[in-house]
Amino acid sequence: MNALQKTPIAVLLALVCCALWGSAFPCVKIGYELFSIENTSPASQILFAGLRFTIAGIMVIIAGSMINKKFLYPKPKQVPKVMLLSLFQTILQYIFFYIGLSNMSGVRSSVIEGMNVFICLIISALIFRIEKMTVAKALGCVIGMAGIIVINLDSSLLAEVTFTGDGFLIISIIAYSLSTVVMKVFSKDNDPVMMSGWQFLFGGVVMTIGGFIFGGRITADIGVSAVLMLLYLAFVSACAYSIWGLLLKYNPVSKIAVFGFMNPVCGVVLSAILLGESDKALRPEFIIALILIAIGIYIVNRKPEEKSEV
Repeated sequence: MNALQKTPIAVLLALVCCALWGSAFPCVKIGYELFSIENTSPASQILFAGLRFTIAGIMVIIAGSMINKKFLYPKPKQVPKVMLLSLFQTILQYIFFYIGLSNMSGVRSSVIEGMNVFICLIISALIFRIEKMTVAKALGCVIGMAGIIVINLDSSLLAEVTFTGDGFLIISIIAYSLSTVVMKVFSKDNDPVMMSGWQFLFGGVVMTIGGFIFGGRITADIGVSAVLMLLYLAFVSACAYSIWGLLLKYNPVSKIAVFGFMNPVCGVVLSAILLGESDKALRPEFIIALILIAIGIYIVNRKPEEKSEV
């Protein structure tokens, strides 16, 4: 058994990924402020995202090459796979994520992002059929989603739904869910770290060029804080996706994807701390939500698993 298949190690690494991704919610918004990027300038938002992922790709390629003591690069037959993965995991996901996030609160976006666990499970079980949809998995997802709703019970959830906010974020989630399953399929015969690094680099360059062509510009006087924030966001993607890809390689999609329920928890807490959107971390609902999410994760990962299908 590979070490990454051991539940304690998988849980720890998955939670590290969730903490990193959760920090992206408020940090992207802070990044917009530091780079003076307005909500009304989607091209500049895409340019900003492109720079982030280009740097992330370089980070992964360099780190992976150093660890493997050889330069990681895709062979000709792997290039189409890298491009397909990049289309879903970086280009489509983050074009819609960045624009959608700019049009809604960090808290509200965290709730909607929780849908990715359901969509990942549906795509892997009912479309790609790489694992079974069981009662345990369905129940665990429902309980986990209940936790996300509980932690976000406030007026922001009742705000008017907008296509460029809620709609774009949902499109982003679908793209992410597809990328998760695609990574699972491709990682069987390909190095997930190599795949992550080059898909980030390809997607980042495409988004940078696209954002610039459509009028995106970063005209602010960039200070040290802005540069450090950009580097941190790049590190979030480089580190979290590389680890996540390795976990998907050695574990069922449902076992890892269910930890995605922790992303909104981290996002809510960090949005509350860094953006001052609410005082959720100190509310009783937070404890209830954590308990529900923990139960949901346990049900999906417990052994033996339910044999009945839905």
